Amino acid sequence: MSDRILLGAFAFHPGGAHVTGWRHPSSRPAEHLSIRHHRHIAQTAERGVFDTLFLADGLYFWDRYPSGVDHYGALRPEPFTLLAALSQVTSRIGLAATVSTTYNEPYHVARTLASLDHLSGGRAAWNLVTSRYDEEARNFGGDAHIDHSRRYERGREFVDVVNGLLDSWDDGAIVADPASGVFARRDGLHRLDHEGEFFRVRGPLNTARPPQGHPLLFQAGGSESGLELAADTADAVFTRGGSTADVRRFVDDLRARAVRHGRSADAVKIMPSVMPVVGETAADARAEADAILALTPDALILEDVSHQIGQDLSGRDVDVPFDYAEEFDTSNETRSPKPAVDRLLADGPATPRDVYAWSYRRSLLAGTGPEIADRFEELTDDGGADGFIVQFPYLPGGIDRFVDHVVPELQRRGRTATAYDDLTLRERFGHPRVPDRAHR
Repeated sequence: MSDRILLGAFAFHPGGAHVTGWRHPSSRPAEHLSIRHHRHIAQTAERGVFDTLFLADGLYFWDRYPSGVDHYGALRPEPFTLLAALSQVTSRIGLAATVSTTYNEPYHVARTLASLDHLSGGRAAWNLVTSRYDEEARNFGGDAHIDHSRRYERGREFVDVVNGLLDSWDDGAIVADPASGVFARRDGLHRLDHEGEFFRVRGPLNTARPPQGHPLLFQAGGSESGLELAADTADAVFTRGGSTADVRRFVDDLRARAVRHGRSADAVKIMPSVMPVVGETAADARAEADAILALTPDALILEDVSHQIGQDLSGRDVDVPFDYAEEFDTSNETRSPKPAVDRLLADGPATPRDVYAWSYRRSLLAGTGPEIADRFEELTDDGGADGFIVQFPYLPGGIDRFVDHVVPELQRRGRTATAYDDLTLRERFGHPRVPDRAHR
């Protein structure tokens, strides 16, 4: 943890982090697949001197429940295609996207990352996920996911193979000398010849070594397997928000795990997710938060809560309390904590609307620019966070308000950068360039 707070601008749905943020009056749902929409978000984040833009992704369309089609604004473009385009209309902000290690091959991913890193001048990053839903498995020839722990074992080997492929070329191995006719030094090229449990990859990569050496690696997740993988391999981790005590517990735990893996305690930058709603007054912010919540149809509330807690609530009245009783197992999707279940077990019956509202408000920060800046400082100074993955309940208006009202306050206090320095994304996160094989 340092005085400077890292900022990542998070985009999962083009309409915003709230599932029906696309209905907000400032949203432009007809433009959600246009470069104009995403360029505005990226350039606004860069205007706010965010360290990175973060595009979350999934390899499925959420049609498990009818409301996923009827009400949930879940269309999104392929993220690395979009980031390549955004690399040409931005100049400094980092460019990160989700990669499933379950439904990708390391060679494709290494080549994609190296290409984006070259195109952007050292701004590429990836977020390792193992995927969650059987809908994804069915898009890749399966009926259901492989076991949760096995997905993480595959993910660990995946990282090793990607990094090995990124090391295919030594720095300076590409000579490209027209006078001599020598394009590359053969002694600067390395075949990987990896043969593991999940992958068999010869190499070498047909793209020169990236500017960062290894593009920055993010991870998320709160399961035991996920935390161990992150402590061993990640450069940065984002996690759920919560109270200052919750953040401190997570930070202390992950740093202790990193030390057990032979890394320094601060080797991983830890960034809780937050969802700010910014108002001119605190009352304005609370009213805006309530208005966003009210955009969710009852059918989506029932099906969202059903999925959260593993209990079928279809056909119920959203305002009638129910007794919690798990009816289907979601442990192979995720083994991260389930706060809504914990709350039901502790407090007893609740209405679906109340459970949904509680979950929505749990990571919400509603307030004025100075009030939200106060909370960021508290979670950093007392909670030990290194920065934040900032989710916006609706886009593009949410990021506009944050950059106009919260960022200047953080800058005035000296907590976030006022301009970009001439560093790669790795270096901005406090990590040196990974040297090539010849210089390790």
